[in-house]
Amino acid sequence: MKPTIDGLKNKRLLWQASQVGAAQKTLPSGFEVLDKHLQGGLPEQGVVDVSTAIGIGELRLLLPSFVLRQQSSERLLVFIAPPVHLNGPMLLKLGFDLSRILIIEPQNAKDALWSAEQCLKSGCCDGLFLWQQSLAIHQAKRLQFAAETGGALSIIVRQKTNEHFSLPVSLTMNFTAAPEGINVTVTKRKGGSHSEPFVVNMVKVWPELTHRLSTENVLPLATIHSLTG
Repeated sequence: MKPTIDGLKNKRLLWQASQVGAAQKTLPSGFEVLDKHLQGGLPEQGVVDVSTAIGIGELRLLLPSFVLRQQSSERLLVFIAPPVHLNGPMLLKLGFDLSRILIIEPQNAKDALWSAEQCLKSGCCDGLFLWQQSLAIHQAKRLQFAAETGGALSIIVRQKTNEHFSLPVSLTMNFTAAPEGINVTVTKRKGGSHSEPFVVNMVKVWPELTHRLSTENVLPLATIHSLTG
């Protein structure tokens, strides 16, 4: 049995209890409250599984960390199978070098996974976004291994699923829309635990997304006294 176990370890297909408590290096996300709950920020490498509705500001929340990554390396940021056309002016405004942005539009989900794995383990990309609804445990393990091999961070974006199993990745988060930004729940973090839901305020970075609470129905204290006096 021992050769089989060693083989699984070498292929990163077997997770050990000793790995769970290992601290992982992080990079700032650009949002203080998110960094606080993640104890430093997004993982420096590995896979982040994000469950979210599309178009609630999920990219506005995740991209600032990749701007920092791009500024400190010459490698690519890859987008695979985005559901909508990416906004070039928005990426420029955030600080990205568009000459180091690669967009891949595969024919099917199988090709998307293959492309993601090849990009991650090649060492040519620093970050990768993959829109992939269905992800099996063995596929997540392969992507995690590829990301660690290539020293990259991959974000897997999926619409909310009914899956009841936890994928073997560095970080798992759920996003839902909130009036002032995005409601975030950390459901799994390597070396840590889950969190209670918290809100990341997006008013400054995307005021069009958020809803400012109206104060028109708030009466001055003097007016209240006159009405009740």
